[in-house]
Amino acid sequence: MKTERHSKIVELIGRYEIETQEELAKKLNEAGFRVTQATVSRDIRELKLSKATGAGGRQKYIVLQKKEDEMNEKYIRVLRDGFLSMDMAQNILVLKTVSGMAMAVAAALDELHFHEIVGCIAGDDTILCAVRSVDDTILVMEKLRKILDGRT
Repeated sequence: MKTERHSKIVELIGRYEIETQEELAKKLNEAGFRVTQATVSRDIRELKLSKATGAGGRQKYIVLQKKEDEMNEKYIRVLRDGFLSMDMAQNILVLKTVSGMAMAVAAALDELHFHEIVGCIAGDDTILCAVRSVDDTILVMEKLRKILDGRT
């Protein structure tokens, strides 16, 4: 529930210029999340939200973007920790992971923003990646091998 709420918070502050915790709590309650101001305050801290000047000089909550290299390294670590094997079936890349790690590895792949990957679906220990073409699938496999071997 917390993960879904955090996701909704990020979505809401991206869509609306939310200035106060009370405004955020109201939007969350309208979206079906029963929250108090104390819960919202805790969520803001956990998400490390900040305030910036929005349109009209009004303050609004924003997600501070971490340095790309720092984030990429975290995703690469998740990829390396969870990865077991990969194979291709035409333009579908199939990755096997440690049990329970498929969602995390798929999220890491999504965050690496390989333009060849259209999207990923994860189960418990298997990920199916829809790739644009057979050639792109081969390219993605090579990129992943380089990352896994520490050649990035």
